Amino acid sequence: MPPSSGASRSRPAPAGRGILQRMDKGGIRHVVAVGSGKGGVGKSSVTALLAVELRREGHSVGVLDADVTGPSIPKLFGLTGPLQDRGEGIEPAVSRSGISVVSSQFMVEDEQTPVIWRGPLVTRLITQFFGGVNWGTLDYLLIDMPPGTSDVPLTVFQTIPIDGMLFVLTPQDLAALIVKKAMNMARELHVPLLGVIDNMAWITCPHCSTRIELFGPSHVDRVGEEYGIPVLGHLPVEPSISAESDAGEIEGHRGPELTRLAEAFAHAVDEATKGSVSML
Repeated sequence: MPPSSGASRSRPAPAGRGILQRMDKGGIRHVVAVGSGKGGVGKSSVTALLAVELRREGHSVGVLDADVTGPSIPKLFGLTGPLQDRGEGIEPAVSRSGISVVSSQFMVEDEQTPVIWRGPLVTRLITQFFGGVNWGTLDYLLIDMPPGTSDVPLTVFQTIPIDGMLFVLTPQDLAALIVKKAMNMARELHVPLLGVIDNMAWITCPHCSTRIELFGPSHVDRVGEEYGIPVLGHLPVEPSISAESDAGEIEGHRGPELTRLAEAFAHAVDEATKGSVSML
């Protein structure tokens, strides 16, 4: 594997042209990218919560943390490294409920150590996380994407056999503007757009139970209509999620919105694999 910190002088050579060849799924039934193009919309939390709910429903699930320079997934699940290689590929870390996880966070001794790598190194690591990990048999592998529309998304779209991409938005029009860039990139590279999730849509007042739209009326339904894809769920702001995430106990979170999201997600993936989801 590549070195454990950006300070190391021992770096792998840049990947060659062969890295653009599409890899094989192996024992993974469905591979889905979860992204937004924008930071701060709760993409990693949504990825983790979706993985938890799918696992709770009996599916075998893995999470590939593709946000190499800003990994969040290990913290959410309370996981630490290092990862081991016992001869059949890198063994992922496994959460309390049985979710397999790989992340660049497992490669550093101190969680505050930055990974300071240029694009070719990050690209090589992402392909190693998919093709060099012993994922075993999975129903779903969720790829937690970083913000932006550069090296990592391009690598994922061109080398990993994904079934489609799920987009996380917050209600503001500014968030929608940025996320549309990622959506347009996906469709230009012929990646099916599975749907959008409206995150942080409201908060419930703890005193009077009034639903408050913190960021104003949501624009997410309009984005779904514009791109011809479904809104798979509307998720509220819940302080308990923050506390559970900080404690590495996100697997304890439950909620009716998550149950409905997991059901809508599974349906969207099934439709995508039948070729009926619009690629625009």
